[in-house]
Amino acid sequence: MIRAVRIHGYGDASVLRIENVEVLAPAANEVQIKVKAIGINRAEVMFRTHTYLQEASFPSRLGYEASGVVEMVGASVTGFVVGDVVSVIPSLDITDGGTYGELVNVQSRLVVRHPENLSFEEAAAVWMPYVTAWGALIEQAKLCRGEAVIISAASSSVGIAAFQIAKIVGATVIATTRTGAKRQALLDAGADHVVATDEEDLVARVLEITHGSGARVVFDPVGGPSFGPLTASMARGGILLEYGVLSAEPTPFPLLTVLSKSLTLKGYLYTEVVSDDAILVRAKTFITDGLVSGALRPLIARTFAFADIQDAHRFLESNEQIGKVVVTV
Repeated sequence: MIRAVRIHGYGDASVLRIENVEVLAPAANEVQIKVKAIGINRAEVMFRTHTYLQEASFPSRLGYEASGVVEMVGASVTGFVVGDVVSVIPSLDITDGGTYGELVNVQSRLVVRHPENLSFEEAAAVWMPYVTAWGALIEQAKLCRGEAVIISAASSSVGIAAFQIAKIVGATVIATTRTGAKRQALLDAGADHVVATDEEDLVARVLEITHGSGARVVFDPVGGPSFGPLTASMARGGILLEYGVLSAEPTPFPLLTVLSKSLTLKGYLYTEVVSDDAILVRAKTFITDGLVSGALRPLIARTFAFADIQDAHRFLESNEQIGKVVVTV
């Protein structure tokens, strides 16, 4: 028996329960990992509150990210041995194994030996944000040197990862946040410019920063009323990648702007990377190389003990964090 977090119904953070559960031996293509740290994601909050793309089957485990030590390998697994220090790329199923626990079985294609320069806490904070940002900015938008990219909800772990990836290719990062409270922290985290959208005119600031041309790439998890100003801030022929629904308000379709600028608006999920082996290999290579060189470095906002999993979720929901929320086991 091991300790794992399960939910027996949808609700607030109090539905997260630490329970004793059985864990089977890994399947032939799986690696069993003794978990040392867990990365907490907005997706898991949405899953718990019944606002996610996937339905729960109760009682349900949950969790996408973790780091730890290989405990056992499946019969057909090569490339990993007991004792390897590894981290986990999120699967296509939030309940597949469920990383919120002391032991987890993971498909070997989603397990990576993380660089020695990373702690377990940092390694647990890597793969969801960096795969999500890399897939959007590099694989799909083909972001290049000298171009401008608008990154909204910029204080999230995905936002910080996007800063770092954009800087590797030489792009200019325009971060958006609602107020100026996080301005200096976002600049310290790598943004070239920060626009507080409740206090400044986004369109005017972006046009000023880009000398009138606008940003070719927008990376947004919010939607809602901000969709109009974002598209108005874009360059002709630009692409907006929408990867979330943080706004509860309707998202208007800016038809005239899209037509006049020949814009591409695309819904995007990290699963587009994880479901394709060739793309996933490219993501692993780019991200691992960046971690080894130090160009990519996860920013941890706060760590919590496993027993405080409910508080970890509450902190993430407070939107006070800049970077990743991590739980140690």
